[in-house]
Formats: sequence, structure tokens, C-alpha cells
Amino acid sequence: MSKPTSLTYKTTNWADYNAALKRRGSLTIWFDPEMNWDAEPSGKRGRSRTFSDAAIQTCLTMKVLFGMALRQTTGFVESLLRLTGLDWVV
Repeated sequence: MSKPTSLTYKTTNWADYNAALKRRGSLTIWFDPEMNWDAEPSGKRGRSRTFSDAAIQTCLTMKVLFGMALRQTTGFVESLLRLTGLDWVV
């Protein structure tokens, strides 16, 4: 049985190819300023929650997505919030 031939592609427009490779490494993250980062008071006994479920889910998503430890994730999210101009506590 013969080996199947692989398809080869010839790049003819190097400028577009280079721009596409650059866009592939681009990262865009949006933080909605209207988002409730701090938890609402529950009215129950005990220590009140500090962060909302959305804030916790955002941080854990970043942790899993980039394969970081929890402290690294905290620093990463802090730097992202600083870049966006939001003064939320992480």
C-alpha cells in the first residue's frame, strides 16, 4: 500500500500571512465595569462573602485556561484589572 501524499500549500502573499500569524497571538479580554465584582450581603450569620460568583468564576477560568497556579492567577488578574483601569480587589 502506498503512502498518501500530503498536501503542500504555497504562500504567495507573505504580508497577509505574517499579519495572520501576529493576530493569532493577540489576546483580548473584556471586563464589564458594570459587573458586580464584590459579593452582595447575604444577611446570614457568619463571615460575609468577599467576591461575587462572577469574580470567582472569572479567576478560575483564567487559571484553567492558562494553566497557572492560584497565586499566579491572582497576580495575572490584578495586572489585567490595572491595565483596564479598574480598581477592584482580587
